[in-house]
This record gives sequence, structure tokens and C-alpha cells, in this order.
Amino acid sequence: MSTLSNKRIIVGITGGIAAYKSAEIVRRLQDHGAEVRVVMTPSAEEFIRPLTLQALSGHPVHTGLLDPDAEAGMGHIELARWADLLLIAPATADFIASMAQGRGNSLLNAVYLATPALVAVAPAMNQGMWSHPATCDNMQLLQQRDVRVFGPDSGSQACGDVGYGRMQQPETIVEQVAHCFSNSQLSGVKVVITAGPTREAIDPVRYISNHSSGKMGYALATAAIEAGADVTLISGPVSLNPPSRCKVIHVTSAAEMHQAAMAACDNAQVFIASAAVADYRPVSVAQQKIKKSADVMTLELEKNPDIVSSVAQHFNNLYVVGFAAETQDVERYARDKLERKKLDAIVANDVSRADVGFNSDDNEAWLITAETSQVLSKRSKTQLARDIIASVASAIGK
Repeated sequence: MSTLSNKRIIVGITGGIAAYKSAEIVRRLQDHGAEVRVVMTPSAEEFIRPLTLQALSGHPVHTGLLDPDAEAGMGHIELARWADLLLIAPATADFIASMAQGRGNSLLNAVYLATPALVAVAPAMNQGMWSHPATCDNMQLLQQRDVRVFGPDSGSQACGDVGYGRMQQPETIVEQVAHCFSNSQLSGVKVVITAGPTREAIDPVRYISNHSSGKMGYALATAAIEAGADVTLISGPVSLNPPSRCKVIHVTSAAEMHQAAMAACDNAQVFIASAAVADYRPVSVAQQKIKKSADVMTLELEKNPDIVSSVAQHFNNLYVVGFAAETQDVERYARDKLERKKLDAIVANDVSRADVGFNSDDNEAWLITAETSQVLSKRSKTQLARDIIASVASAIGK
């Protein structure tokens, strides 16, 4: 179940007898590589103690909307942005009703309303409550809002009744969580993605580079794989483990990345240029280490090949997405780059902010095409990557 590797999942626990199963869900999610945080409603604490979930998750459990510790840490907005998926298990009839009505009267309600992440519920209630028209209406409304529903199962219940309403077993729920990160949006589509920085040698020891960590490009590769694409990842020097199920081409310089991109884009349908490519390189590279002798050293630089522009001009049937890392007038500069380089779309972000962009696990961006400009509010890079891939799939008619 590799699709849960490095995924960020919030497990929300509400006040039902099935809350005891939540501990096993947390454990199994972590066993499959997920990072887990737990949010509990006050009534959930009557069924299972927060200390149990803290011990299993390795992190403090969030319980109160106005909890000073929680607000001093992530806060409910930061917690909502952190997640790739919010799983509410068990989800009682009362909590499902509050979700349908949009109430924000608990921390878990507030996280649900604020998160841009996927949301799933595992209902658990009496069979009569599950079949009641009010619950049926609420469930239909949540599904219309793209909330995933896991179960419920049929069987004997704690009250003695028999019927639908039992929460599914933890292993079944975890399997369905994994399926949430797999789809067929780009099934059969060949996607080429560049990621990370380039390094332009000055001598055998020194080079010109930038602060790119490669996290955004690697997240895009993972999201494209989850969408069923055939992915080639062209990576500059980074300290990340490449995602499984894709071809990885390691390069160092912009010239090497340009050559690899032109070769890989043959017969591809999508090219996403998320790498932070050095604009210039030294005209000549010293064969030996340059000794520190003079107070001033002058480097003569020449332009590197413009990779995304070359790809866009050479491959007419390729859908090309560029990236723009800006420090001011982000949208204006990005739109100019989109038009000048004849791109189909561009993702732009403000790298002057410490909380997003280079080396951060989060990002905030504009997704711009010739006709549209969409702000993608601050969220994890994995979630942003899925949003970008979904937009690409829609644009190419998948």
C-alpha cells in the first residue's frame, strides 16, 4: 500500500461506541507510511482517552476549538491546511448532520470546513438512525460535496439490533483511504516532469545554484502516478527519495536537463517544468580549484537553454505547464511568462515568503491559463500537486 507513504492524514473521532476501533486505524495508517494527527470531539473522549491516541500517533491530540495549546501550535486553520486527507471515523449521525449543516461549533467541525484536503467519513450508528430519511438526506448532501463514504457494514450492533450501521473494520477503512489517492484521471498519459535545482560548475568544487528542494516537483510526480500516468521525472540534485513507479533521470546542469527533457518529451502528452533552472552558467569552467588570491573575482556568464520554451516550441501537441518563482507582482510576471513562452498553463508562487515555496512543505500559488487565473490557497505541496494534476487532466480532456 505504497500510496500512503508520506501522506498526511487527520483522523477525526466522534462520540460513538466504535471509537475504540479508531486506535487501530491510527496504528495501521502509520504502518503503511502515513503521518497521522488526531482530532477528537468532547463526546469522543468519553469512549476513548486522548492519551491512548497520543501514544499511538506520537503527537498531541487536538480536542478543543479554543484549546490554547492547539492555537499556539498549528491552530485549526493550520491543522486543516496540513492534511492530505481528513478521515472521520467513527462519524455519528449527529456529526454527519453538523457537517451537512456547515456547523463550526467544534474543532473537528472547524477543521472540516477549513480543509482543502480530501474528506472521508466512516459512519457508525444504530440501524434505525442510519436508515432514517434525515440521515439519508445528509449523506446524499455530503456525497454531492465530494465527501467519500466508507461503509457502513451490516451486522449485530451494541444495542442488540441487526442491520446496517456498523463501522467498517480498520483494515478495510485503511484500504479505502489508500484508494482515495489513486485515480484514473491521467490513465495512459505520458507525463514528463522536471524537478529540483540545477548546478552550474565554476570549478571542480564550486557551482552556481538556488534554494530549490525539489519537493514540489516530486509531489507532482507522485500525484501524476496516483492519477495513472506514465511518469518520467527529470531531477536535479536533491536529497529526496524518488517516488516508485516512475522513470527517474538524474541530471546536474541545465544543459543536461535540457537534453533529457527534449528526449523524454518525444511521444509525451504533458510536460510540467517545475525545476528551478539556473538562468546563467559560467562561460568557462576551471579544471582545477580556483585559489582564493584576489580580493575580487569576476565570472563571465552566458545564458542557459530555456528548457520550457524549447519544449513548447518543438512539440506542438504537448500540453506544457511552466512554473514562475517570483518575489513581487507574482501574477503579472507569471502571465507575461505564460504568453512569452507560449505555455498552456503556469503555476506561480511568491518565494519571498518563508512559509511557502522553497524548502517548505506547504505552498500557495496562482494557476494561470490564457483565459483564467485561479488562486490555490495555502496547502500542503502534496495537495497542491493533486489540484494541479486534476487541472491538467481536465484541460487535456481526460
